[in-house]
Amino acid sequence: MLTHMVCWKYKAEISDAERESHLASLNALVGVIPEVETFAVGRDILGLDRSFDTGLVATFADRDALDRYTVHPEHQKVGELGKKLAERVVSVDFLS
Repeated sequence: MLTHMVCWKYKAEISDAERESHLASLNALVGVIPEVETFAVGRDILGLDRSFDTGLVATFADRDALDRYTVHPEHQKVGELGKKLAERVVSVDFLS
């Protein structure tokens, strides 16, 4: 199993409505991209200096499944939105 984690730190000027729209767009990927085995996304609740604003954890059967997800047109659209809203994006992908 491959776990894919992504975190977004939004630009200061990004509104709550834009943040919620991003979350909704991410959640809309569930069921659209068949390679996704599990998927969870949410907003940070601690607000620490080190915190990012939104996080995503998804699992895939293997690297090939993650690669198909990565190039899927719906993922590409949501990825572009995240890049537009964020001042920083970090990710990690690991096998377990």
